[in-house]
Amino acid sequence: MNTETEAPRNFIREIIDKDLAAGKNNGQVQTRFPPEPNGYLHIGHAKSICLNFGIARDYNGVCTLRFDDTNPEKEDQEYIDAIKRDVAWLGFEWGDNLGHASDYFDFLYECAEKLIEKGKAYVDEQSAEDMRENRGTLTEPGRNSPYRDRSVEENLDLFRRMKAGEFEDGKMVLRAKIDMASPVMILRDPALYRIRHISHPHVGDKWCIYPMYDFTHCLSDAYEGVTHSLCTLEFEDNRSIYDWVIEQVGFDNPPRQYEFSRLNLEYAIMSKRYLNQLVTDGIVDGWDDPRMPTIGGMRRRGFTAASIRDFCQRIGVTKSANTVEMGVLENVIREDLNEIAPRAMAVVDPIKVVIENYPEDKVEEFDIPNHPGKPEMGSRKVPFSREIYIDRSDFMEDPPKKFFRLGPDREVRLRMAHFIKCNEVIKDSSGTVVELRCTYDTEAVDGKTADGRKVKGIIHWVSAKHGKNVTVRLYDRLFNVPNPLGEDKEFSELLNPDSLIQMSNAVVEPALADAEPGDHYQFERTGYFVADEKDSRPGAPVFNRTVTLRDTWAREKGKG
Repeated sequence: MNTETEAPRNFIREIIDKDLAAGKNNGQVQTRFPPEPNGYLHIGHAKSICLNFGIARDYNGVCTLRFDDTNPEKEDQEYIDAIKRDVAWLGFEWGDNLGHASDYFDFLYECAEKLIEKGKAYVDEQSAEDMRENRGTLTEPGRNSPYRDRSVEENLDLFRRMKAGEFEDGKMVLRAKIDMASPVMILRDPALYRIRHISHPHVGDKWCIYPMYDFTHCLSDAYEGVTHSLCTLEFEDNRSIYDWVIEQVGFDNPPRQYEFSRLNLEYAIMSKRYLNQLVTDGIVDGWDDPRMPTIGGMRRRGFTAASIRDFCQRIGVTKSANTVEMGVLENVIREDLNEIAPRAMAVVDPIKVVIENYPEDKVEEFDIPNHPGKPEMGSRKVPFSREIYIDRSDFMEDPPKKFFRLGPDREVRLRMAHFIKCNEVIKDSSGTVVELRCTYDTEAVDGKTADGRKVKGIIHWVSAKHGKNVTVRLYDRLFNVPNPLGEDKEFSELLNPDSLIQMSNAVVEPALADAEPGDHYQFERTGYFVADEKDSRPGAPVFNRTVTLRDTWAREKGKG
């Protein structure tokens, strides 16, 4: 597991090193993480969080958590609270450096008036359809608005009346006056302000005009003193409007924008629109469904903050777009949980075993280590009785030669306990195996047979008398294809039907009945599990499978 003690090298850190060596920004480094509070954060945002907060930490700088709340129609306090919780859970602190773009609305309005006074912005009354029509194409220049040459005085008057609430939504917008023939489409007189008669979740009803994201973002960076504005590659073209606004408003020490590749993950989607569709269509059970790539979903799934930070560090920061294999993320999780998760025995799909020569009233307690490689984690007492449960997958009525688990007339060792041999198989009326009748080796001592015979199979078990019934959810990848958005099919055709299998009759060793939400375990020979933070109750935990013990997906899907 990466200890995170060494700062990862990448092109952004090299830029910062050069800036510091040249004495830029008075030797200061300031970054920001600027989420829009209109949804929940996902693993892609985690990469940006780790980058921005990590740089500020390593360079003794400042990272601001700033909510870019310019669209009150889609924003909600629920999202703000969730974002704060996710950033804090990942291990980062913002202290006093918490803000909202809406905190700067007065300043932004002053900047807009300054652009108008310089003849660099105008009020446009074209319809949205006409503006799209006149914007041109990649091969044809746009056409100037008939309102483009209004006087400074008229534009100021109209803009102030917009602010005063005289006009209805959509009646007019404030646009930058740049170049309608620019080969960079975003520079063809982009909108800076629009009218929205709607209450804002942070500033209430003070405003009925709201600045556009590109205008707000760069000026907020400059106002806060951000030195290095880091964003993903899809905003590369936006840098042109970013720089234009900063230059026209005028700042002595303007910030610079640098782009890096976003995180794309196989068998997952990162688009808010499509994630929202999964929720609204009822395909998943909310934004924190453990199959979702949201940080909340991954936390419920049992991913640790340390493993996500390590994953973000391992994949690195580059300018080259790429897609990371899901197996890379899962392997990082395994490495982390292997170190911290105590072992436990759980039977997910139980078959009862009756050990006929074991006394009915006898109970033994076996002392079993909580972690085979970490004696400091101690041990626990696990009770054993005449009737136990084993997992259905550990028995075959007609097993192949290399099946080293239980079968008729076959012998296995119960983990840290006795050797048993299957003598009789009992089925119900449908032919399903419901019970096994076995005997145990009364002569074996300390896990060794008296006659020295070798027994290859070792299986886990839980005492039927002492075990606790729990619900276990076996989560897997939500989609069956690596790139769901690259397929010409509906979501319903790409879903993995086995992304969630719920086992309501699972049995766990008694100590696990007291598991607290968020407690991690390795269910021996089965996988890593966590007590669900949402559905677990005192004495009745619900266990979610975080990841299997090894990556079987690639082999099963023909990838390895």
